[in-house]
Amino acid sequence: MEALGENLKVMVKIFRRECHRVLPSERTTIHGADGMLMLLQLAMAEVSKQRAGEFKVALSDVLMAWKHLLLDKLHLPPPNFARLENYDLILEAYESSLKRSNAVDLVDVLSMYNQLRLVDSDPGEPVSPIQLFEFLSGNTEVSELPDPSVPSTPSRKSTTCSSQVTMAVRRVFCSYLSLLTNAKNDMALALTLDVPGRALGRQAFTDVKHAARDNNTSLFLAVTSFVRVIQLGGRGYAPAESDPLRKHVKGLSDFVQFLDNLEEILGEVPDPSACGARLAGAIRALLVKGRSGGDAVSAAADETTKELKERICQLHQVQTHTANGSGTEISPARPRAHAVNHCTALGGRDTVKVLMALLDEEALTPPCRNKADLLSEDQPVLGGEEGTCVLGLFRSPEVPTGCSPEPLKSRVLTRLDLLKPKAKDGGVRSQFACTYKEDEMPLNRVLEFPSASQVPSCVHPAPKHQALPADVEETPTEAKSTSECPNKEPSAVRRGAALGPRSGNVQTGGAGSGDGKPPVTRTQRKGNKRKQVDSDRRGGSENEPPQKKPPACVSVKVPGKSGGKAASKKKLIAGQGKLTGFFRV
Repeated sequence: MEALGENLKVMVKIFRRECHRVLPSERTTIHGADGMLMLLQLAMAEVSKQRAGEFKVALSDVLMAWKHLLLDKLHLPPPNFARLENYDLILEAYESSLKRSNAVDLVDVLSMYNQLRLVDSDPGEPVSPIQLFEFLSGNTEVSELPDPSVPSTPSRKSTTCSSQVTMAVRRVFCSYLSLLTNAKNDMALALTLDVPGRALGRQAFTDVKHAARDNNTSLFLAVTSFVRVIQLGGRGYAPAESDPLRKHVKGLSDFVQFLDNLEEILGEVPDPSACGARLAGAIRALLVKGRSGGDAVSAAADETTKELKERICQLHQVQTHTANGSGTEISPARPRAHAVNHCTALGGRDTVKVLMALLDEEALTPPCRNKADLLSEDQPVLGGEEGTCVLGLFRSPEVPTGCSPEPLKSRVLTRLDLLKPKAKDGGVRSQFACTYKEDEMPLNRVLEFPSASQVPSCVHPAPKHQALPADVEETPTEAKSTSECPNKEPSAVRRGAALGPRSGNVQTGGAGSGDGKPPVTRTQRKGNKRKQVDSDRRGGSENEPPQKKPPACVSVKVPGKSGGKAASKKKLIAGQGKLTGFFRV
């Protein structure tokens, strides 16, 4: 049906040439079948939120309302099934979204055609309402050849990547170009705000939507106004600290900066072919940044860039040939006299004409066969945190109700992970490891620390040290225990006091052995045996530090015994025991 495609192009050209007579703006966007269906889905979700409190709609309901909408606007007989419950509200919301975005659909173009056409030169009615209904419903095959007099553009059907990714990438290209011609196109901003990833997900889009609603402006104007105030405004004009858009300053600034670069290319390059090629190349570089050459998005971006460059060149040649003949066939946005840069506005005027013609051709492409690929939320991710589903972007995040932000099972698992013991490094520790500061003190060290009730307290002052005779020596262990608790006197000293005066030459009375040697007490035998065991252990390994010994009592020198002599050799100097225990591993 090549004739239907050509008739649709004629209808759109005449509308674009004369639209300034009936529309307030000449840069009006024309929505094709896919754009109309996406707007209808948003309108139905908005009505569902007002009535039922949920911003969602079933795909079957959208398709039913879609058929009713086409037949109603084309003044054709209604279908054999009943309308939806809130169809009037849905139609009102759909028309309101078109008016707010400075856009019209193909049904509106057909209805205004008879009013805009010139009776003498223009054809009567190139497309009938039945033909347009069949085209928008997807029941008619339309050739994608643009013009018989122009070389054909490579078809999108012979693509190497998936059709869904290609469709999403091409939609992003056209949305960026649409923002250059119509800044009120909210649908174009929704498709490009977080593509590629700028950390502007659903929460950021919701904040932008609320700011636009409060100021009664478009989404793009709300973003640019906020960024301009941040960049150029003084302290008195800065947004309030409670402004929710302050959380997304970086992402919004990157978005506005990229569009400023596109506007600069549009105004500085006078040749529409070269300007269109640079615009497509800039968008392609943004999409493929950080991706490999074999990526599906990169392949689709390369293919789309090549097709758009060729098509822009062809449209420029057609418009140049038409302008030299009879007329321009299009009425672009005229530069205003009070424009800041009048030369820039004049320089980009021809390029704007070509871009609008390109976008009009995109609106005349056949509708998507699989409506689920177009309307479902399972969309390919082109670089952002979320997919490109418009319904998911316009759905506001759930407002917290004061309940737990996560279920009980998740909180329990998180708490168990925190209570698990951390695995420590099992490597060889240095001899100075005791001086290192550990992150967490082990539980056993915490429990072994004595409490205030366990620390021995000394109420009475320590008694004066009395010099012992030469026969009686105080071992280091005894001295340490005496210094720790001065109230506790050594048992050997008390026993010596009970036996009477001691002297190195006088033997103590009592039962003695038959060989004339003085009797050895039980304390002396225990002390000598302990010293012998300690000396045997020390002799086993020279590098092994000495072990802690239990508190010992007074050892008495006994003539003829080697125990006192060994004890004197093993006597530690002051502070040696404390230093040895400090460096013990």
